[in-house]
Amino acid sequence: MRNQTKLHLQQLQLAMQKLDLWQAVPPSQDAFLSEEPFAIDTMSPEEWLQWIFIPRMFALLESGAELPSKIAVSPYLEEAFKEAEEDFLVELLTPLRELEALLQNQ
Repeated sequence: MRNQTKLHLQQLQLAMQKLDLWQAVPPSQDAFLSEEPFAIDTMSPEEWLQWIFIPRMFALLESGAELPSKIAVSPYLEEAFKEAEEDFLVELLTPLRELEALLQNQ
């Protein structure tokens, strides 16, 4: 289960790199202070995925902490990227949906 979670996170990272969503420079420190869901007021969706979601999930894995059983990130990204081409959405959302399904079935 934990290995599968790690694999899905790695696949998400690879998809983001392939789609040119992966950034070399993090957002400003102030962007991380957001109290809004998905840091919607301070980060783009791809920034939130890269700089908050993926690192926090890896931190949970590394610490041995219990993984969340219900996450719903894909609806947010579907809405955020609704103007994108379908191939783009499929590439980005597939590993995320697989991760959501895995965690819900744990």
